[in-house]
Amino acid sequence: MPPANNNTDIADALLAWFEQNARPLPWRESYDPYQVWISEIMLQQTQMDRAVGYFNRWIDRFPDVFAVAAAGIEDIHKLWEGLGYYSRAKNIHKTAQILVERHGGRLPDDPAALRALPGIGEYAAGAIASLAFGRDVAAVDANAVRVMARLFDVDTPVSLAATRRRIASLAEGLIPSGRARAFNQAVMELGALVCTPKNPRCAACPLAARCQARHLDVIDDRPVLGPAKAVVPLSVASGLLIHKGRVFIQKRMPYGVWAGLWEFPGGSIEQDETPEAAIVREFAEETELAVAVTDRLAVIKHGYTTYRVTLHCFALRLADPLTPPAPILHAATGSAWAGLNDLDGLAFPAGHRKLIDRLAAEPSLAGILGIS
Repeated sequence: MPPANNNTDIADALLAWFEQNARPLPWRESYDPYQVWISEIMLQQTQMDRAVGYFNRWIDRFPDVFAVAAAGIEDIHKLWEGLGYYSRAKNIHKTAQILVERHGGRLPDDPAALRALPGIGEYAAGAIASLAFGRDVAAVDANAVRVMARLFDVDTPVSLAATRRRIASLAEGLIPSGRARAFNQAVMELGALVCTPKNPRCAACPLAARCQARHLDVIDDRPVLGPAKAVVPLSVASGLLIHKGRVFIQKRMPYGVWAGLWEFPGGSIEQDETPEAAIVREFAEETELAVAVTDRLAVIKHGYTTYRVTLHCFALRLADPLTPPAPILHAATGSAWAGLNDLDGLAFPAGHRKLIDRLAAEPSLAGILGIS
């Protein structure tokens, strides 16, 4: 069954995990806006463990905005030495002077006003507004992007502005009222400690049972990092052949794409070929079974690393129902006739798993099929 994504349940599980696993960090002691600002800019430059040392030295030398504004740029650069991107240090200096001249030395709590300051972008504005001021806005860093892309199976490239907006909207939709400080940090902490780019520790994740990418077995493919132009569209037909209340499935070869997984037979739709004709042809080529289309079930879209698949799904029957089915396999190592409940215990490619989920969620589709 597909994981249930109830926003309240997700937020509760994440906040409970963060309460037990939050790392003790110096800027978390008071959530002073100035300290949050400095820490966030530094964290754009380096890993957390290294940032703590830089942060402590910076605060010892520049305890507040006024100290930064009054300092010479050489002193600023010296404290930033080793972090790289000295333009960020220069922007901190500029912003400190603006804050002293126009805002009484205080950072504004409005994200739009924060973004207007030198060196404070979308993410940093959200982080400062939520962590320092408790504003219910998302703070989406690389860790949060990864968590959201996996949790909700976001299959479009994160380099696209539309994808980034979608992820920000998903994150913001999860924030419990008045809990943005804890929630945003929980998401980022989960991405840093558990939902890592490689070898994520799913067994330790409080959201594992709710993670769409884990359910679909595409964790390593999320987030999608490649540019949009690298994605190749594919139109594929797939068929659920029903006989005596069971559906035909076959096991893929032990090599190539999705090696060893179960699947519903099918394949690419050829030029000038209809999806209905394609599935009849594919069944003949892969199983030597003559089939006929009875219903169009669904159109499933799913993104892989380099492909965007549109899966046309059909219900099928044997063309001659009086002839016992005797498949001769040309693209699989084995086959079976399975009930709907049997499918949950087998590994399928993500597109086929989405179809199985839809059958489970929409009884009318299962009724059309007559699967028991």
